Amino acid sequence: MATPILILDGGISRELQRLGAPFRQPEWSALALIETQHLVEQVHGEFVDAGAHVISTNSYAIVPFHIGAERFAADGASLASLSGQLARRAATRPGSDGARVAGSLPPVLGSYRPDLFEKNAARAILDILISGLSPHVDIWLAETQSSLAEAALVAELLAGDTRPLWLKTRSAPLPKGKVIKPADPIGACAANSFMRLYD
Repeated sequence: MATPILILDGGISRELQRLGAPFRQPEWSALALIETQHLVEQVHGEFVDAGAHVISTNSYAIVPFHIGAERFAADGASLASLSGQLARRAATRPGSDGARVAGSLPPVLGSYRPDLFEKNAARAILDILISGLSPHVDIWLAETQSSLAEAALVAELLAGDTRPLWLKTRSAPLPKGKVIKPADPIGACAANSFMRLYD
């Protein structure tokens, strides 16, 4: 029996930039959520129209590193909720054919920087994101996890949640000339490493 194909959305940031949404550092894609919510919803809708079965919330940059500690403390939960609402509206509009919403949980203390991870600080930020996103999502998506400690904390915080948790990891760059062959057991290695956390 053939496994059904599941089509995920593409990079929301690139599409927001293409549409002319406000985009600058340090806010990055959070700025579009703050200033042009209609464009965020439009991008989600375009992915659904293109056949995506799963769309991810625009919550990757809703962290103190991008929007500032003060703004995050004041608005983090409401921005996370808004990102979930916009994705849910696009997923349930007429003709959407039942797209699912994945709640994007970023590496909250810095992308590609496992050395910055600190469990208690990360927990406080993730608690706010999870609380804001929870009413709106079908799946949890921990993105760009650069260490097992990051991934384990997300799994711990969602331990009582019955929705699936998907994990997107980030590996070190391959040496020049090295390619990943289809038979390389990268997925199995990652799964085994992750499961060792609970042995």
